[in-house]
Amino acid sequence: MEPIPLPSHIHYELLLQLLERQTMFAVSQHPHQREQVQQLIVTLRKAISQQKHLEETCDRLRVPVEYRWSLNRVDAPEGAIKVPTEVKNS
Repeated sequence: MEPIPLPSHIHYELLLQLLERQTMFAVSQHPHQREQVQQLIVTLRKAISQQKHLEETCDRLRVPVEYRWSLNRVDAPEGAIKVPTEVKNS
């Protein structure tokens, strides 16, 4: 079976840190927006929790999981570092 593609956990952590450290500070004087940001944080925490539950289920069923860093799939050998080619504007 092909591995199930899932977002890398770091994506959630990055979003949570941004919301908790910067967005929350920016809306600190606006109660309605602050509540919306808090709800967004709760939703992201639920999403990572649900993903971890899915990962545990896949592990029990021996279904492989592949963490993705982007939508672009790179078919490089494991451990290899792919260096992006330079894009020149004409």
